[in-house]
Amino acid sequence: MSTVRVGLRCDAGPRRGVGHLVRSLALGEEFLARGAQVEMFGSVESVGWAAAQLAARGIPLHPGPETPAELVETARRHRLDVMVLDSYELDPAGAGALRAAGVVTLAVVDDDTRGQDADVYVDQNFGTEIDAPASRLLAGSAYALLRDSVVAARPPAPRPPTPAGRPRVLAFFGGTDAVGAAPVLARVLFATGHPMELTVVVGRPEIEAELEDVSPGRGQVLRPVPPTDRLPALIAEADLVVSAAGTSTWELCCLGAPAALVCVVDNQRESYHRVVRHGLVAGLGELPELAAGGMAGRTARAAAARTLHGLLSSPERRAGLSARAWAAVDGRGRARVADAVFEALRAATLTR
Repeated sequence: MSTVRVGLRCDAGPRRGVGHLVRSLALGEEFLARGAQVEMFGSVESVGWAAAQLAARGIPLHPGPETPAELVETARRHRLDVMVLDSYELDPAGAGALRAAGVVTLAVVDDDTRGQDADVYVDQNFGTEIDAPASRLLAGSAYALLRDSVVAARPPAPRPPTPAGRPRVLAFFGGTDAVGAAPVLARVLFATGHPMELTVVVGRPEIEAELEDVSPGRGQVLRPVPPTDRLPALIAEADLVVSAAGTSTWELCCLGAPAALVCVVDNQRESYHRVVRHGLVAGLGELPELAAGGMAGRTARAAAARTLHGLLSSPERRAGLSARAWAAVDGRGRARVADAVFEALRAATLTR
């Protein structure tokens, strides 16, 4: 077979976040390792970290086609064999148009195919029950799409109970913290009254400005840092991670990180409740409730602070989360997905 040419269609930006790009990038790394040529199509708006990730891997970035006709024209112009679609915004008819044009199409979805007609569907969410043809569906955390840096940092075993008088806490909420979760959760963490060293990954200048108004208590330290390639190392160093219930959930599980998650947008809700219910992470609730005023907001924040205090003060609770999370995601998901794509490509070649 000649060199396989793969296109990745997704977008990233201050309001979109970088979750779609991160998991597409993980697939891109796998295809590159198998000798394919990989190109990205989409917008990486004002996210220097994301653009640098592409450049470091030699993946060229092109403008993103929007309509089904534009997708087909782009695939033909770049002589693509495979197109990966990871978007909530593109016309769902694009997948079927690509298939009809002879391009093997992989749709990365979250609990909903949006009516796309793809050769392969991937839903990496834990315990998902998605409505898609079983013969074309890869569903569950066995197919979690993780970057090289995460897989390389996976420990050989989950963490043992480790006492920490002043736990190291890492908080991050996607590449840009599009919904402004960091200041809210920093205040909830400090409201526990427990000593801690809190490192917050700051995705935007506006978030950094808000964090300047957050006052640590006695024995508490706040350290803001910019988005960094060292995130897997920071996760490994932390005694507890507080994050959003997005694509980073699977990175945290793979690394066996004791984590407490907050649901920050509606499309995370189902996955959030599943991972909390199965004890892979602790649940802190939904961001709008935590940020609300009045009695409802105070009640939600107090409940989240109690959960966090329990984790900060109990090595055994943290170790239990680590063990269940580590067992749920083995880091080989993207290889399984690439196997399925190459199998679909071989089948398509035989029928031409």
